[in-house]
Amino acid sequence: MPTREEVQRLATELSKKLADEGRLIEAGWLSYRAMVIHPNAPQVQIDECRFAFMAGAQHLFGSIMSILSPGPDETESDLSKMNLIDKELNAFTAEMALRINKAEGSA
Repeated sequence: MPTREEVQRLATELSKKLADEGRLIEAGWLSYRAMVIHPNAPQVQIDECRFAFMAGAQHLFGSIMSILSPGPDETESDLSKMNLIDKELNAFTAEMALRINKAEGSA
């Protein structure tokens, strides 16, 4: 079984390759699947998780496109909104890390 570091390195390489092919969100899904979903999960679970993952990506991207100011230049309001999204996602990343990473040792 590969280590988390090996999975992360491979996920980064795959993300770069798929981003160049216009499949960045698919790369995220594949990374998520490798890190979170049990390798022996039933196909229905994999399919439903992919659907939820892609729906979340669509929601975020669609929301960003609708809340940003029109025009080619970013505004202070745009930057503030993006910073708040970043803060929200960083909080989730921390929550996810606690859930995924298994504690070692004993209390």
